[in-house]
Amino acid sequence: MEHASKVRTCLWFEKGGHDAAQEYVQLVPDSRIEAVRKNGQPDDPMIVEFTLAGAPMMILTAGPLYKLTPAASISVLTEDQDETDRLWAALTTKGGEAGRCGWLKDRFGVSWQIVPKRMPNLLASDDPAVVSRVSQAMMQMSKIDIAALDAAAAQEPSYG
Repeated sequence: MEHASKVRTCLWFEKGGHDAAQEYVQLVPDSRIEAVRKNGQPDDPMIVEFTLAGAPMMILTAGPLYKLTPAASISVLTEDQDETDRLWAALTTKGGEAGRCGWLKDRFGVSWQIVPKRMPNLLASDDPAVVSRVSQAMMQMSKIDIAALDAAAAQEPSYG
């Protein structure tokens, strides 16, 4: 079997890795399962190699030795509020958990950052006051609300 990429991110799952990979590739455009290696585990394949929005990934289902943590996450840069809302809803249902500032944990325990492209653009402003207001607004959010970030950026500074 030829490997599509020399380097890929590997996520260690206790169980359910194949199910997770199938869900992820259905959720994110430009994604596909590349290889499934059962290694004697017909109900829960040991290795699933896949591409997620063009990024090479792998899930290793190998038992409870290691746990998923937010120290590693999948970050998705979304085009608009509709895509942000769609991904957020899909990943937080069926046992997923909303976090803060665009972070969430899906039902499999994988941490995600769902980040509209508008947010890093606003946070890269040359105006420190805009960056401060946008940062403060973001810190109050769970799912990122682009209109609220734009409103924070547009606020007139108050004096005195």
